[in-house]
Amino acid sequence: TRVAALLSGEIDFLQDMPVQDLDRVNGADGLMVRQAPQNRVIFFGLNVGAEDIEADNVDGKNPLADVRVRKAMSMAINRDAIQKVVMRGQSQPAGMIAPPFVNGWTEEMDAESKTDIEGAKALMAEAGYGDGFSIRLDCPNDRYVNDEAICLAVTSMLAKIGIKVDLLAQPKAKYFKKVLAPSLDTSFYLLGWTPGSFDSHNPLFNLHGCPDKDTGNGKFNLGGYCNKDVDALTTKILSETDQKKRNDMIMKAWELAYKDIAYIPLHQQGLAWGARDNVSVKQRADNQFQWRHVTVK
Repeated sequence: TRVAALLSGEIDFLQDMPVQDLDRVNGADGLMVRQAPQNRVIFFGLNVGAEDIEADNVDGKNPLADVRVRKAMSMAINRDAIQKVVMRGQSQPAGMIAPPFVNGWTEEMDAESKTDIEGAKALMAEAGYGDGFSIRLDCPNDRYVNDEAICLAVTSMLAKIGIKVDLLAQPKAKYFKKVLAPSLDTSFYLLGWTPGSFDSHNPLFNLHGCPDKDTGNGKFNLGGYCNKDVDALTTKILSETDQKKRNDMIMKAWELAYKDIAYIPLHQQGLAWGARDNVSVKQRADNQFQWRHVTVK
């Protein structure tokens, strides 16, 4: 409906252009799609803190608590295929929950997200899940770009290593009520994160911190991940004024979290805004539209 309004001339600007309509709008007279990187990373979270979870078929233990299983799941996901087929080029595969704009991002760590099905199968067998297991995946269907389609693609990818995924895709109103506190009714979920401060302390504190209601630490850590060393470094990062020491601590914290496979990063979501040729607008990396950045000729 929004794209039709743009094409007909009813409206002059459209934020968050559906990726399947990019060529259609770009090819229309007097219209163009403005594209840029976004400061949002899409990733999968897992309940790593529970001794047992209900949303699987494994009795008495939690397969997601085994780092080998988490690593196998990450290795089974073909981020390049998602970029090309699902996102139609409007994403950048990611290996960490921090895009290049954020202080603490490194090219080396962000690139460490390669697909290896045979290696993933070997890790599953080593962890005692050679025959796989089943689990529910919670996913929104109207929050992020092609969110449900992403989850559907990953469902088929994980099936290749024996993990049968029961996908529950819901509108964001129901989804967030289910997965966020106080419910925390999820074992495996899709989420997006935009570090508003453009600094690694933001995702380290909010996503990787050991959950603490009193301090707000780990407020959006839905899976109970907890590494005291990461927590200690995050606390020091907040007050350290020596830039080199601070950056060294940030790097160490990321290395620990990456080794733990605290999350499974997927990609950096792109920006695609549609507008008439006479509309000039600056695209902010946080995808915030502000009138002061708009000029209409």
